[in-house]
Amino acid sequence: MHISVVIPTYNRAALLPRALDSVLGQKYPPWEVIVVDDGSTDDTSKVL
Repeated sequence: MHISVVIPTYNRAALLPRALDSVLGQKYPPWEVIVVDDGSTDDTSKVL
């Protein structure tokens, strides 16, 4: 089974690490994690 997790974000650099840690901490890790940044103007790109 192939699992994809898609996380849309916009100016949520402060919350993004928690979301990513939550996904990566699951018992069955996803095959891929896709973060979609909708033109953030904060530090979202630096977090990634």
